[in-house]
Amino acid sequence: MSKIEISGGAVHNLPPDLRKALTSDRKALAAWEDITPLARNEWICWTISNKKPETRKEHVSRVVSELKEGMRRPCCWLGCIHRTDKPISKSVQWILSKRNKSKG
Repeated sequence: MSKIEISGGAVHNLPPDLRKALTSDRKALAAWEDITPLARNEWICWTISNKKPETRKEHVSRVVSELKEGMRRPCCWLGCIHRTDKPISKSVQWILSKRNKSKG
C-alpha cells in the first residue's frame, strides 16, 4: 500500500494522529488540500498546542468535522504563536498577557 501524499503547514509538520484522521476521510482530505499552507499550519498548531491528550484527540476529530463543514481556519484561534518569520501582533500579545495574568 502506498502512502498518501498530504500537505503540511507553513511552519509545523503534520503530526501522525492528524495525518491518520485526514487520510481516513476523503472529503476532509480534499478540504485540507484546498486551504493555504498558513491555514493548515493554524489547524496543526491548534491541534498540538493542547496539554491534555483527551483535548488533543478532540481537536483532531474537530479538524476533520469542521473542514468538512467548510471551515478554513480554527474558530477563535489566535493563530500560531510558534512562527518565527514574523512578530506576534499587538492584539495577540495583549490576549496572551491577559491569559498569563489570570494563571498567575
